[in-house]
Amino acid sequence: MNVNQFRDPETIRQNRNLTPNQKRTNAYTKEGVIVNSFYKDNPKSVDLQDTYDALIISNDTRLPRKLTENETSADKRLLPISGIVVGVMGAIALLTSFVRRNAKINLSISNMKKLPATTRNVALNEETHQAIYQMIQAPNQKTILAGTGVLTLTAMAFMGKTFFDGFKDVWVKKREADIQKNLQENLIDVETQSFSGKMQIIRSMLAKHAIEFQKYLDDDNEQILPNFGRKKFNPLMFAGRNDEQKNKNNTLKFITLGLATFASILGLGYISIKNLSKGKTHLDQYVKDTKTIIRTIIDQSGEVAKDSEKVNLKHLFRAIGADANDIKEYTKNLKWDKAEVAKFEKEVIEEVQTSTTKVNEAMGGDGTPKPSFYSHVDDYRAFFYNWLLDTANPQFKQLFFGITGLTAIGYGGKLIGDAIKDVQVKKINAETELQLQKRLVSTELRNFKSKKDAAIQPLVNEFYRQVDNGKSKAELKTMAENILFEIKNGAPFVYS
Repeated sequence: MNVNQFRDPETIRQNRNLTPNQKRTNAYTKEGVIVNSFYKDNPKSVDLQDTYDALIISNDTRLPRKLTENETSADKRLLPISGIVVGVMGAIALLTSFVRRNAKINLSISNMKKLPATTRNVALNEETHQAIYQMIQAPNQKTILAGTGVLTLTAMAFMGKTFFDGFKDVWVKKREADIQKNLQENLIDVETQSFSGKMQIIRSMLAKHAIEFQKYLDDDNEQILPNFGRKKFNPLMFAGRNDEQKNKNNTLKFITLGLATFASILGLGYISIKNLSKGKTHLDQYVKDTKTIIRTIIDQSGEVAKDSEKVNLKHLFRAIGADANDIKEYTKNLKWDKAEVAKFEKEVIEEVQTSTTKVNEAMGGDGTPKPSFYSHVDDYRAFFYNWLLDTANPQFKQLFFGITGLTAIGYGGKLIGDAIKDVQVKKINAETELQLQKRLVSTELRNFKSKKDAAIQPLVNEFYRQVDNGKSKAELKTMAENILFEIKNGAPFVYS
């Protein structure tokens, strides 16, 4: 039996998280319920008139008009496939024609008009590639040690990333299972509302039609159905009982969370500004010390300018970001020849104030159509490589720990943030699904009532038509009983 033939909303909701075996078992159970509901003993009489009354068969019921409509359409499913094949082959033909024409032009054009050759620059953007290149190009103790260290760090980072990614996936999956379990627990109330509402609709229809039919059977002493009572039942009586209180609690929680978040932002912002202020104090001390060194070099300068003095002064001026006035103020005290001082002053001012610098020719190549290699690395492992090449430089060490620590914190924060976000999204989605199912109960009940009316009303109309035709009350009683039986056990069905 095909489980997909049960397409009512309640069954779809119940089957959403069932395994295939559970779905088949559920379908077989429902099949047995339906068969048992419609099972009847063999009739004692073969009078067809009794069958007419029992099944409420009308003599003038026609088939639906849609049954005889026959709409046909030409099969054009292969036309798009054929068009794609022809189009692709046509594009290939045009491309080969373009290549043939380009070869012909290349033979006839002069060398002065030809496009220049370009160097094929190979960028070593991965630090591992750069490290291997250095070990191959210049194998020595430092490059091999640094390359091996980078490869080891890469393996450690990969395995750590794999572990934490897996841990995140497992944690999110466990939380998702808890969320789904809670959702299914909460949906029990929703399904109870739907089920009880459908049962109450059937009871209400039974009571209504039994009272109407009884009017035409007053002379009989038999009671068709017991008294169903007059108490009205609200099928949605379980829904929204504490919604108002929950909304108030949620609003209070959101306000509290917002205030706490705002206070945390202010506190952390204050700490950040305080740290920046302390950093600026250290920076000012560095500039002050650098200026002292500049004055010392100038005071110790001789009448002949030395290249070492020029290099050191240029470097120190760049380090403090000196402007033109500061440079002039310092350089006027140099003991060099005035022409040499003026030339040096101009060079320093131009070098400090120039926004760009000329690119190294090795980066662009000289036009020779041969591969060239250069390294442009944007990777935290590059700082580890530099530190291993020169472990005596403390700044290399600080760069490695600072940038690697920032990278690890950034990745860890993103991982934790993504995990929390995924769980929260799943929670909100589950809550949204629960609220949707609660809102759909009334729609499902109206849908059930509409279908029930559509199935029963023609039978009721036939009953009244037979009343007008003068049927006996015994025959009318048979029809009324079967209509009430159809209301109770007919489609659409209510499954327990």
